[in-house]
Amino acid sequence: MNKLSRYRKLRYKSVFESENQSSRLNVIGNPLERLSSLVDFEIFRPTLEASLFTGGRKGNAGRPPIDCVLMFKILFLQRYYGLSDHQIEYQIVDRTSFRAFLGIENVDDVPDEKTIWKYREALTSVGAYDKLFEDFRTFMEAKGLQFNEGRIIDASFVVAPRQRNTREENAKIKEGKGDELWNDNPHKKFHKDVDARWTKKRGDTFYGYKQHVKVDKGNKVILSYVTTPANVHDSKGFEQLLDESDKDKDLYLDAGYAGQESTVKEHGMNPIICEKGRRNHPLTEKQKAENRRKSKTRCLVEHVFGFEEQSMHGLIVRTIGIVRAKANVAMTNLTYNIFRYIQIVCNKRELAIAQ
Repeated sequence: MNKLSRYRKLRYKSVFESENQSSRLNVIGNPLERLSSLVDFEIFRPTLEASLFTGGRKGNAGRPPIDCVLMFKILFLQRYYGLSDHQIEYQIVDRTSFRAFLGIENVDDVPDEKTIWKYREALTSVGAYDKLFEDFRTFMEAKGLQFNEGRIIDASFVVAPRQRNTREENAKIKEGKGDELWNDNPHKKFHKDVDARWTKKRGDTFYGYKQHVKVDKGNKVILSYVTTPANVHDSKGFEQLLDESDKDKDLYLDAGYAGQESTVKEHGMNPIICEKGRRNHPLTEKQKAENRRKSKTRCLVEHVFGFEEQSMHGLIVRTIGIVRAKANVAMTNLTYNIFRYIQIVCNKRELAIAQ
Protein backbone atom coordinates (compact mmCIF):
# COMPACT_ATOMS: atom_id res chain seq x y z
CA MET A 1 0.00 0.00 0.00
CA ASN A 2 1.50 3.34 -1.03
CA LYS A 3 1.49 6.49 1.12
CA LEU A 4 -1.49 8.04 -0.68
CA SER A 5 -3.67 4.95 -0.17
CA ARG A 6 -2.68 4.74 3.48
CA TYR A 7 -3.59 8.42 3.99
CA ARG A 8 -6.97 7.97 2.31
CA LYS A 9 -7.75 4.95 4.52
CA LEU A 10 -6.84 6.81 7.72
CA ARG A 11 -8.84 9.85 6.64
CA TYR A 12 -11.87 7.70 5.82
CA LYS A 13 -11.63 6.09 9.24
CA SER A 14 -11.35 9.42 11.09
CA VAL A 15 -14.35 10.94 9.28
CA PHE A 16 -16.75 8.17 10.31
CA GLU A 17 -15.19 7.10 13.62
CA SER A 18 -16.73 9.91 15.71
CA GLU A 19 -20.17 9.37 14.15
CA ASN A 20 -20.03 5.62 14.78
CA GLN A 21 -18.87 6.18 18.36
CA SER A 22 -21.70 8.63 19.07
CA SER A 23 -24.30 6.26 17.60
CA ARG A 24 -23.05 3.34 19.66
CA LEU A 25 -23.01 5.38 22.87
CA ASN A 26 -26.63 6.36 22.28
CA VAL A 27 -27.62 2.73 21.69
CA ILE A 28 -25.88 1.62 24.88
CA GLY A 29 -27.39 4.53 26.79
CA ASN A 30 -25.64 7.89 26.99
CA PRO A 31 -27.25 9.84 29.87
CA LEU A 32 -25.70 13.10 28.71
CA GLU A 33 -27.34 12.85 25.28
CA ARG A 34 -30.76 12.42 26.86
CA LEU A 35 -29.99 15.20 29.33
CA SER A 36 -29.13 17.64 26.54
CA SER A 37 -32.41 16.90 24.77
CA LEU A 38 -34.55 17.60 27.86
CA VAL A 39 -32.75 20.38 29.74
CA ASP A 40 -31.41 23.54 28.13
CA PHE A 41 -28.73 24.90 30.46
CA GLU A 42 -29.35 28.36 28.98
CA ILE A 43 -32.03 28.73 31.67
CA PHE A 44 -29.17 29.35 34.12
CA ARG A 45 -27.48 32.09 32.06
CA PRO A 46 -29.24 35.12 33.62
CA THR A 47 -28.23 34.09 37.15
CA LEU A 48 -24.71 33.12 36.08
CA GLU A 49 -24.10 36.40 34.28
CA ALA A 50 -25.57 38.44 37.14
CA SER A 51 -23.34 36.59 39.61
CA LEU A 52 -20.09 36.67 37.65
CA PHE A 53 -20.07 39.83 35.55
CA THR A 54 -21.40 42.48 37.92
CA GLY A 55 -18.39 44.72 37.25
CA GLY A 56 -18.18 44.15 33.51
CA ARG A 57 -14.96 43.87 31.52
CA LYS A 58 -12.47 46.70 31.89
CA GLY A 59 -11.31 46.40 28.28
CA ASN A 60 -11.00 44.20 25.25
CA ALA A 61 -7.38 43.27 25.89
CA GLY A 62 -6.44 39.70 26.69
CA ARG A 63 -8.31 36.46 26.21
CA PRO A 64 -12.12 36.81 26.43
CA PRO A 65 -13.78 34.99 29.37
CA ILE A 66 -14.96 31.42 28.83
CA ASP A 67 -18.71 31.16 28.40
CA CYS A 68 -20.36 30.99 31.83
CA VAL A 69 -22.89 28.31 30.82
CA LEU A 70 -20.09 26.10 29.50
CA MET A 71 -18.23 26.46 32.80
CA PHE A 72 -21.37 25.68 34.80
CA LYS A 73 -21.93 22.53 32.74
CA ILE A 74 -18.38 21.50 33.66
CA LEU A 75 -19.22 21.94 37.36
CA PHE A 76 -22.35 19.89 36.78
CA LEU A 77 -20.34 17.03 35.27
CA GLN A 78 -17.79 17.31 38.06
CA ARG A 79 -20.45 16.99 40.78
CA TYR A 80 -22.36 14.18 39.09
CA TYR A 81 -19.29 12.03 38.53
CA GLY A 82 -17.59 13.02 41.81
CA LEU A 83 -14.38 14.29 40.20
CA SER A 84 -11.65 16.61 41.43
CA ASP A 85 -10.59 19.67 39.42
CA HIS A 86 -7.66 17.79 37.92
CA GLN A 87 -9.78 14.73 37.12
CA ILE A 88 -12.56 16.66 35.40
CA GLU A 89 -10.03 18.42 33.15
CA TYR A 90 -8.49 15.05 32.24
CA GLN A 91 -11.86 13.40 31.60
CA ILE A 92 -13.06 16.19 29.31
CA VAL A 93 -9.89 15.86 27.25
CA ASP A 94 -10.19 12.08 27.21
CA ARG A 95 -13.94 11.48 26.78
CA THR A 96 -15.78 12.28 23.58
CA SER A 97 -19.17 12.17 25.31
CA PHE A 98 -18.09 14.92 27.76
CA ARG A 99 -16.90 17.19 24.97
CA ALA A 100 -20.08 16.58 22.98
CA PHE A 101 -22.20 17.52 26.01
CA LEU A 102 -20.14 20.68 26.51
CA GLY A 103 -20.00 21.58 22.83
CA ILE A 104 -16.19 21.50 22.77
CA GLU A 105 -14.66 20.28 19.49
CA ASN A 106 -10.99 20.95 20.14
CA VAL A 107 -9.17 19.72 23.26
CA ASP A 108 -7.19 22.97 23.23
CA ASP A 109 -10.43 24.70 24.26
CA VAL A 110 -10.81 22.64 27.45
CA PRO A 111 -10.44 24.90 30.54
CA ASP A 112 -7.63 23.91 32.90
CA GLU A 113 -8.17 22.87 36.52
CA LYS A 114 -7.21 26.30 37.91
CA THR A 115 -9.87 27.98 35.77
CA ILE A 116 -12.46 25.45 36.97
CA TRP A 117 -11.49 26.08 40.61
CA LYS A 118 -11.64 29.85 40.13
CA TYR A 119 -15.07 29.69 38.53
CA ARG A 120 -16.49 27.48 41.28
CA GLU A 121 -15.08 29.79 43.96
CA ALA A 122 -16.58 32.83 42.23
CA LEU A 123 -20.06 31.29 42.36
CA THR A 124 -19.52 30.22 45.97
CA SER A 125 -18.47 33.69 47.12
CA VAL A 126 -21.76 35.27 45.95
CA GLY A 127 -24.03 32.40 47.02
CA ALA A 128 -25.18 31.76 43.45
CA TYR A 129 -25.91 28.04 43.87
CA ASP A 130 -29.07 28.65 45.89
CA LYS A 131 -30.45 30.91 43.17
CA LEU A 132 -29.52 28.35 40.48
CA PHE A 133 -31.39 25.70 42.50
CA GLU A 134 -34.48 27.94 42.55
CA ASP A 135 -34.11 28.62 38.81
CA PHE A 136 -34.44 24.93 38.06
CA ARG A 137 -37.45 24.54 40.36
CA THR A 138 -39.11 27.37 38.41
CA PHE A 139 -38.22 25.55 35.18
CA MET A 140 -39.84 22.32 36.44
CA GLU A 141 -43.00 24.14 37.46
CA ALA A 142 -43.17 25.81 34.04
CA LYS A 143 -43.01 22.33 32.49
CA GLY A 144 -46.08 21.31 34.48
CA LEU A 145 -44.45 19.51 37.40
CA GLN A 146 -46.48 20.07 40.57
CA PHE A 147 -45.42 19.84 44.22
CA ASN A 148 -48.81 19.62 45.90
CA GLU A 149 -48.48 16.35 47.80
CA GLY A 150 -47.05 15.67 51.25
CA ARG A 151 -43.53 16.46 52.41
CA ILE A 152 -40.74 14.28 53.79
CA ILE A 153 -37.86 15.67 55.83
CA ASP A 154 -34.67 13.88 56.78
CA ALA A 155 -30.96 14.54 57.22
CA SER A 156 -27.75 12.95 55.96
CA PHE A 157 -24.08 13.39 56.82
CA VAL A 158 -21.70 15.24 54.51
CA VAL A 159 -18.20 13.93 55.21
CA ALA A 160 -15.32 16.43 55.33
CA PRO A 161 -11.52 15.94 55.53
CA ARG A 162 -10.69 14.98 59.12
CA GLN A 163 -8.72 17.44 61.22
CA ARG A 164 -5.88 16.55 63.57
CA ASN A 165 -5.91 19.08 66.41
CA THR A 166 -4.80 19.11 70.03
CA ARG A 167 -7.36 18.88 72.82
CA GLU A 168 -6.83 22.54 73.62
CA GLU A 169 -7.43 23.52 70.00
CA ASN A 170 -10.58 21.41 69.79
CA ALA A 171 -11.87 22.96 73.00
CA LYS A 172 -11.46 26.44 71.55
CA ILE A 173 -13.16 25.41 68.33
CA LYS A 174 -16.16 24.07 70.27
CA GLU A 175 -16.36 27.40 72.12
CA GLY A 176 -16.60 29.18 68.77
CA LYS A 177 -13.13 30.71 69.06
CA GLY A 178 -11.52 28.85 66.16
CA ASP A 179 -10.60 32.10 64.38
CA GLU A 180 -8.18 32.89 67.21
CA LEU A 181 -6.05 29.83 66.44
CA TRP A 182 -2.96 29.51 64.19
CA ASN A 183 -2.72 33.24 63.48
CA ASP A 184 1.05 32.91 63.70
CA ASN A 185 0.97 30.27 60.94
CA PRO A 186 -1.43 31.42 58.18
CA HIS A 187 -0.50 28.52 55.87
CA LYS A 188 -1.58 26.03 58.54
CA LYS A 189 -4.73 28.00 59.35
CA PHE A 190 -5.71 27.93 55.68
CA HIS A 191 -6.11 24.14 55.95
CA LYS A 192 -8.02 24.12 59.24
CA ASP A 193 -11.79 23.73 59.27
CA VAL A 194 -13.29 25.38 62.36
CA ASP A 195 -16.90 24.92 61.20
CA ALA A 196 -17.10 21.12 60.82
CA ARG A 197 -17.88 18.99 63.88
CA TRP A 198 -17.55 15.41 65.16
CA THR A 199 -20.61 13.36 66.04
CA LYS A 200 -21.70 9.75 66.57
CA LYS A 201 -24.66 7.82 65.25
CA ARG A 202 -25.40 4.18 66.00
CA GLY A 203 -21.81 3.67 67.13
CA ASP A 204 -20.25 5.18 63.97
CA THR A 205 -18.19 8.37 64.14
CA PHE A 206 -18.61 11.14 61.55
CA TYR A 207 -16.79 14.40 60.94
CA GLY A 208 -18.09 17.19 58.78
CA TYR A 209 -21.52 18.60 58.10
CA LYS A 210 -25.13 17.55 57.78
CA GLN A 211 -27.65 18.34 55.08
CA HIS A 212 -31.32 18.59 56.01
CA VAL A 213 -33.65 18.23 53.02
CA LYS A 214 -37.36 18.56 52.33
CA VAL A 215 -38.63 16.30 49.56
CA ASP A 216 -41.98 16.23 47.77
CA LYS A 217 -43.71 12.92 48.44
CA GLY A 218 -45.26 12.65 44.99
CA ASN A 219 -42.19 12.95 42.78
CA LYS A 220 -39.16 12.80 45.13
CA VAL A 221 -37.89 16.21 44.05
CA ILE A 222 -35.87 18.17 46.63
CA LEU A 223 -37.72 21.38 47.48
CA SER A 224 -35.35 22.95 50.00
CA TYR A 225 -32.27 22.18 52.08
CA VAL A 226 -30.19 23.48 54.98
CA THR A 227 -26.54 22.73 55.81
CA THR A 228 -25.34 22.60 59.42
CA PRO A 229 -22.36 21.20 61.33
CA ALA A 230 -22.66 17.42 61.80
CA ASN A 231 -23.39 17.65 65.54
CA VAL A 232 -26.66 19.55 65.05
CA HIS A 233 -29.52 17.15 65.81
CA ASP A 234 -31.95 16.39 62.99
CA SER A 235 -34.84 17.88 64.97
CA LYS A 236 -32.98 21.21 65.33
CA GLY A 237 -32.48 21.85 61.62
CA PHE A 238 -35.80 20.96 60.04
CA GLU A 239 -37.91 24.00 60.95
CA GLN A 240 -35.91 26.23 58.60
CA LEU A 241 -37.11 24.06 55.70
CA LEU A 242 -40.80 24.82 56.20
CA ASP A 243 -42.62 27.66 54.42
CA GLU A 244 -46.10 28.81 53.42
CA SER A 245 -46.31 26.34 50.54
CA ASP A 246 -46.30 23.46 53.05
CA LYS A 247 -49.48 24.53 54.83
CA ASP A 248 -52.22 21.86 55.15
CA LYS A 249 -49.90 19.11 53.91
CA ASP A 250 -48.73 15.91 55.62
CA LEU A 251 -45.16 15.94 56.93
CA TYR A 252 -43.43 12.56 57.30
CA LEU A 253 -40.58 12.31 59.81
CA ASP A 254 -38.64 9.42 61.34
CA ALA A 255 -38.37 8.62 65.05
CA GLY A 256 -35.50 11.08 65.48
CA TYR A 257 -38.06 13.90 65.28
CA ALA A 258 -40.29 12.49 68.03
CA GLY A 259 -41.66 15.27 70.20
CA GLN A 260 -41.79 17.83 67.38
CA GLU A 261 -45.53 17.48 66.72
CA SER A 262 -46.36 20.92 68.14
CA THR A 263 -43.71 22.61 65.99
CA VAL A 264 -45.07 20.96 62.86
CA LYS A 265 -48.65 21.98 63.73
CA GLU A 266 -47.53 25.58 64.28
CA HIS A 267 -46.68 25.64 60.57
CA GLY A 268 -50.16 24.38 59.68
CA MET A 269 -49.01 20.88 58.74
CA ASN A 270 -50.14 17.41 59.78
CA PRO A 271 -47.27 15.55 61.54
CA ILE A 272 -46.82 11.88 60.67
CA ILE A 273 -43.91 10.87 62.89
CA CYS A 274 -42.64 7.38 63.64
CA GLU A 275 -42.84 6.56 67.34
CA LYS A 276 -39.72 5.93 69.36
CA GLY A 277 -39.16 3.28 71.99
CA ARG A 278 -37.55 4.20 75.30
CA ARG A 279 -35.84 2.40 78.13
CA ASN A 280 -38.37 0.21 79.95
CA HIS A 281 -41.01 1.37 77.47
CA PRO A 282 -40.49 -0.63 74.25
CA LEU A 283 -42.80 -0.19 71.31
CA THR A 284 -45.92 -2.31 71.29
CA GLU A 285 -46.74 -4.52 68.33
CA LYS A 286 -49.40 -2.04 67.30
CA GLN A 287 -46.89 0.82 67.39
CA LYS A 288 -44.40 -1.22 65.35
CA ALA A 289 -47.07 -1.94 62.74
CA GLU A 290 -47.98 1.75 62.62
CA ASN A 291 -44.31 2.70 62.17
CA ARG A 292 -44.00 0.28 59.26
CA ARG A 293 -47.03 1.88 57.62
CA LYS A 294 -45.59 5.38 58.03
CA SER A 295 -42.15 4.25 56.86
CA LYS A 296 -43.49 3.04 53.52
CA THR A 297 -43.83 6.71 52.60
CA ARG A 298 -41.08 8.21 54.77
CA CYS A 299 -38.43 5.90 53.28
CA LEU A 300 -38.84 7.56 49.87
CA VAL A 301 -36.34 10.17 51.02
CA GLU A 302 -33.75 7.38 51.25
CA HIS A 303 -34.00 7.03 47.47
CA VAL A 304 -32.76 10.62 47.22
CA PHE A 305 -29.80 9.98 49.53
CA GLY A 306 -29.14 6.69 47.77
CA PHE A 307 -28.78 8.42 44.39
CA GLU A 308 -26.44 11.03 45.87
CA GLU A 309 -24.37 8.38 47.62
CA GLN A 310 -24.19 5.81 44.81
CA SER A 311 -24.70 7.51 41.44
CA MET A 312 -22.97 10.73 42.52
CA HIS A 313 -20.16 8.99 44.41
CA GLY A 314 -21.01 10.15 47.89
CA LEU A 315 -21.89 13.14 50.02
CA ILE A 316 -18.33 14.36 50.47
CA VAL A 317 -16.71 17.79 50.58
CA ARG A 318 -13.02 18.23 49.85
CA THR A 319 -13.02 21.88 50.91
CA ILE A 320 -12.61 23.88 54.10
CA GLY A 321 -15.39 25.79 55.85
CA ILE A 322 -19.17 25.80 55.97
CA VAL A 323 -19.53 28.37 53.15
CA ARG A 324 -18.01 25.97 50.65
CA ALA A 325 -19.90 23.05 52.23
CA LYS A 326 -23.19 24.88 51.68
CA ALA A 327 -22.26 25.50 48.04
CA ASN A 328 -21.41 21.82 47.60
CA VAL A 329 -24.73 20.70 49.11
CA ALA A 330 -26.65 23.14 46.91
CA MET A 331 -24.88 21.91 43.76
CA THR A 332 -25.40 18.29 44.81
CA ASN A 333 -29.13 18.78 45.28
CA LEU A 334 -29.47 20.73 42.03
CA THR A 335 -27.69 17.95 40.15
CA TYR A 336 -29.98 15.37 41.75
CA ASN A 337 -33.09 17.37 40.78
CA ILE A 338 -31.95 17.65 37.16
CA PHE A 339 -31.56 13.88 36.86
CA ARG A 340 -34.78 13.26 38.78
CA TYR A 341 -36.64 15.54 36.37
CA ILE A 342 -35.26 13.59 33.41
CA GLN A 343 -36.38 10.34 35.01
CA ILE A 344 -39.89 11.68 35.60
CA VAL A 345 -40.24 12.91 32.00
CA CYS A 346 -38.94 9.62 30.55
CA ASN A 347 -41.26 7.59 32.78
CA LYS A 348 -44.24 9.63 31.60
CA ARG A 349 -43.26 9.10 27.96
CA GLU A 350 -42.87 5.36 28.44
CA LEU A 351 -46.25 5.20 30.18
CA ALA A 352 -47.90 7.16 27.35
CA ILE A 353 -46.41 4.78 24.77
CA ALA A 354 -47.56 1.72 26.73
CA GLN A 355 -51.10 3.04 26.83
